[in-house]
Amino acid sequence: MKRRDLLQSGTLVLLLGARDLAFGATILAVRVWPAPDYSRVTIESDAALKIKQLFVPSPPRLAVDIEGVELNPELKALVAKVQADDPTIAGIRVAQFAHGVVRLVLDLKQPITPQVFTLAPVAAYQHRLVFDLYPTQSVDPLEALIAERLKDSPATHASADPLGELIAKQNQRPASKPVETDSKPETKIKPEAPTVTDRLIIIALDPGHGGEDPGAIGPGGTREKDVVLRLAHRLRDRINSSPINGNAIRAYLTRDADFFVPLHVRVQKARHVRADLFVSIHADAFFTPHPQGASVFALSQGGASSTAARWMAERENKADQIGGLNVNHKDPQVKRALFDMSTTAQINDSLKLGGAVLGEIGRVGKLHKGKVEQAGFAVLKAPDIPSVLVEAAFISNPEEEAKLNSEDYQEQLAGALMRGIEAYFSRNPPLARNRTLS
Repeated sequence: MKRRDLLQSGTLVLLLGARDLAFGATILAVRVWPAPDYSRVTIESDAALKIKQLFVPSPPRLAVDIEGVELNPELKALVAKVQADDPTIAGIRVAQFAHGVVRLVLDLKQPITPQVFTLAPVAAYQHRLVFDLYPTQSVDPLEALIAERLKDSPATHASADPLGELIAKQNQRPASKPVETDSKPETKIKPEAPTVTDRLIIIALDPGHGGEDPGAIGPGGTREKDVVLRLAHRLRDRINSSPINGNAIRAYLTRDADFFVPLHVRVQKARHVRADLFVSIHADAFFTPHPQGASVFALSQGGASSTAARWMAERENKADQIGGLNVNHKDPQVKRALFDMSTTAQINDSLKLGGAVLGEIGRVGKLHKGKVEQAGFAVLKAPDIPSVLVEAAFISNPEEEAKLNSEDYQEQLAGALMRGIEAYFSRNPPLARNRTLS
């Protein structure tokens, strides 16, 4: 290069200025994840983003200035990604506010408590800027389940406190038979046993992964989060239409659509609705396409029952990193309490549940292992709920990926899981409710 060309290049650098040359962040993708509990907006970029935010309560909206970027087609696409039925976001506006500053305005349908945080690159993602928008008034899922149960009862009536009403009904005891008043000697009538026909059995179904976390991806592009959600919906429908021993039964899904739920929140949700069982549904994966068959796992207080079980638990426990957990917002004491309360009784009951489920799955498909395995799965650590994790098949195996996408096989799996749940309760009747809400 000639000396004159070098001087011209240097002059260009001076004219641009250091600020212009520092711009390097490019927006790669934007995503919106609506959920009943919260709505999430994710902005992915090739470098960390610096932002300033302002929440305006009336009308509720969140304004965010992203520094060091220019408006591009990916950011403009954010406007069209808001769905009409999003429970939290009414719309998003985006514009170039100043040179190197893009302003986002999230118009909200209700007051929220925003959490804005960044995530370092992990798995297939680069840098992510995340907005979690939590409604200040959330719906109580247990109240909703109880209200649904009372609505289906023959004597339906409006109730301001459906939970209190059902608990009151469960605590009622049938009156003793009247004592004869004639001349016969007085006979003591033994009180009848308490009825359990009003006992509401709640099964927490936990479709793995979701939202930012796709889970394992099969060779044909099938995402684990999608097939397990479909399977959970099929199982939910069976549960809600199948009373057990005269008791009403309801399924509660930790996620009923495509959004991310942290592992400890899944446990909290199951405990909040006072679930009798917890069934986490997944689809296995391995480095090669050869492994096949379903597996059932329970928690282990010690080491894993096999090297494969330990590897599987480590992989599943990384879901929070991929899904995008706001580590700065978590209460470490709460997390430690949840994850240190596993009990021998819970594990023993979980093994019984796992054995019943595994036996039924073996009737409709291949098993990877013929016994329930154990490892330290974070999502199985509710101390008072029998909990199992079902790996329905190896999604990394092309044949099993096709089966997971088959409606017929999904129906067979849902039927097997339902029969396993029924078999467990036939040997382990649900106890009377005596736990307080957590």
